[in-house]
Amino acid sequence: MDRSFVAQLNDYRITTAEILYWMPDHKHVLQSFLWQNLDQAPRFPALTKFLDFWDRNLDGKLHKVTVANTQLIKPAEFRFSCGLYTLH
Repeated sequence: MDRSFVAQLNDYRITTAEILYWMPDHKHVLQSFLWQNLDQAPRFPALTKFLDFWDRNLDGKLHKVTVANTQLIKPAEFRFSCGLYTLH
């Protein structure tokens, strides 16, 4: 079975984080970086590990992190049609 599918069954969700950081060479300029991975809400261990790595090893100081996530496997959503169509 696919590894990411098994992770989704174990309550991992696709997580997207927009990371705003200060440019190392231009201290007054903010730069945006998008990070996306499977992670577990609400603790987000993979994102936390990445941000710790960033803080220890990269020069750009973090300013703001915005996180969004959603479950990939969820019940199907049905909508009913408002019309009736005849095919010949």
